[in-house]
Amino acid sequence: PPTPATVIAAAAASAIDWSRFAGGAVTTGGQAAAAAAATGSGAVRVRVPLLDRMVNQAGEVSITRSRIEAEVNALKASLADLSDNLERLRRQLRDLELQAETQIASRMEQAKAAAQEFDPLEFDRFTRFQELTRMMAESVNDVATVQRSLQRALQAAEDDLAAQARLTRDLQDDLLRTRMVEFESLSERLYRVVRQAAKETGKQVRLDIVGGSIEVDRGVLDRMTPAFEHLLRNCVTHGIEKPDVRAAAGKDPTGQITVVLRQEGNEVAVEFRDDGAGLNLARIRERGVALGLVAPDAELSDAEIAQLIYTPGFSTAEQVTELAGRGVGMDVVRSEVVAMGGRIETATAAGQGTSFKLVLPLTTAVTQVVMLRCGDTRVAVPSTLIELVKRVPADSLEPAYRDGAIDLGGDRLPFFWLGALLDESARSAQPARNATLVVVRSAQQRVVLHVDEVVGNQEAVVKNLGPQLSRLPGLAGMTLLASGMPALIYNPVALAAVYGDAARERMRAGRASQGAAAATAGAGDVAPLVLVVDDSLTVRRVTQRLLVREGYRVALAKDGLEALELLADEMPAVVLSDIEMPRMDGFDLVRNLRADARWRRLPVIMITSRIAQKHRDVATQLGVDHYLGKPYSEDELLELVARYARLPVAA
Repeated sequence: PPTPATVIAAAAASAIDWSRFAGGAVTTGGQAAAAAAATGSGAVRVRVPLLDRMVNQAGEVSITRSRIEAEVNALKASLADLSDNLERLRRQLRDLELQAETQIASRMEQAKAAAQEFDPLEFDRFTRFQELTRMMAESVNDVATVQRSLQRALQAAEDDLAAQARLTRDLQDDLLRTRMVEFESLSERLYRVVRQAAKETGKQVRLDIVGGSIEVDRGVLDRMTPAFEHLLRNCVTHGIEKPDVRAAAGKDPTGQITVVLRQEGNEVAVEFRDDGAGLNLARIRERGVALGLVAPDAELSDAEIAQLIYTPGFSTAEQVTELAGRGVGMDVVRSEVVAMGGRIETATAAGQGTSFKLVLPLTTAVTQVVMLRCGDTRVAVPSTLIELVKRVPADSLEPAYRDGAIDLGGDRLPFFWLGALLDESARSAQPARNATLVVVRSAQQRVVLHVDEVVGNQEAVVKNLGPQLSRLPGLAGMTLLASGMPALIYNPVALAAVYGDAARERMRAGRASQGAAAATAGAGDVAPLVLVVDDSLTVRRVTQRLLVREGYRVALAKDGLEALELLADEMPAVVLSDIEMPRMDGFDLVRNLRADARWRRLPVIMITSRIAQKHRDVATQLGVDHYLGKPYSEDELLELVARYARLPVAA
């Protein structure tokens, strides 16, 4: 399958609003608008491309607002850091003032001996040091005033953003409502399809539409109309019996087909129900065996047998006609439903009829998605497909990776690492005690995905991919995140149906290559951790940027005590430490490391401005592996880190 990076690149080139080139015009509101015009209220004819552009522009406004909101949140976090730093500065200034007052008291005795004009108790004499502390106190108060002003401005900006979000949502809802048309607008077309199919098959059929006043997005309706027509033909051809057969079974000679619409939250359910003979499960199984889809001795449930009708090229008709026998239809119906981000459910009862329930989004312009992360890749999945999110111990997933299936809730479900389905990685590269599993359900099919993180649920403005990418398996659309980065919207069940076998092979190959010892650590190598210990913030940041650029993970500590706390969480590959630090210096840190059996063999590189032989000798006696003087050579440091981390030196 194409990776998200390649698809995003292609989408950037092809995400054109193709509807602007379409001709024609619509009357907003459909029949309701016509009725309103008849009663004297005005109706406006709006061209479809113009309406689509307005909806797209409203979506762009929503994306921009989300981006501003993210920037405000970043500013809020920076302001919180400023508040913390200000409080710490206040504490340090109080300590400094206490020291200054102590110096004033100590100078009183000197003043007595000097026989000044004023008694020391009558007149304080301030040095430049005391003057500076008082000036610093005034500066801190000024900074605090600016900080409070920023907080008030930030709160006002957040309130305005919340109000603007409500206005944007109302504008978007009203624009989307202009795209909505009643399902009844298709009624004449659907009645005609049933009449023609009944005439050609010699059957008597009655069609009823229940809930036809429910409004659906015109784009959804136009795209799904051929699927609706095919389902009605199937109901007449395969479902409804001949009049004499129905009479012999005690049924009304006229067959009944009912189309029922129900709105369920942000979705609409369209159910096609007939009172015919139901699916011939025995015949379906027989055809499945003949086509090699089912082993002759396989034990399948009725639901699994019913799913065979969605296989391309599958048909139970005895002969090919205009209405049946070509094996083209139900697989196309399911593909269209899945491409819309919906699902299809099938139910049947022998002698009572069959039901096909299509659950579709009300609109394809705006939808709710759940953001999933695997490694550095983030993909969106329609929230209607998410059935369950669960955390399990990471070491319990080894059998699932080996078998490609997992027992969950009493059912054995297909199991995949999301990165394997996207052809990016074989396993998670993020070490963790607990793993996140997501159960995705589309129609009657369910799969379990292992992901690094469920980022959260959000409203997404779906962008048009264009005809070049619209038929890619499992790709439902693309949206833009608040950061401005594009994110692909996938249906993982459709991905698993097409690329499941290749993903399982990739997961097994990843297990064999990394060995059992690193089964839960991910298929790719986990970047080595380097612990940098230095009291200088500048040195810590410069060293961190250097090492991160070379692919290492970096942990920072400002003294030896903080370094020992970090060592308790994760063992680094190498420690880079200064000597002169508060609370615990570098020599004491090395003494503690060499005295503990857990860290006795941990490589330590000293980086310090003390380059005298005496300091080098002390470091050697303590067991320091290497000693560098400041300023050091970056190439030399990287070579040492790579050697102790047992990695090749980066080019």
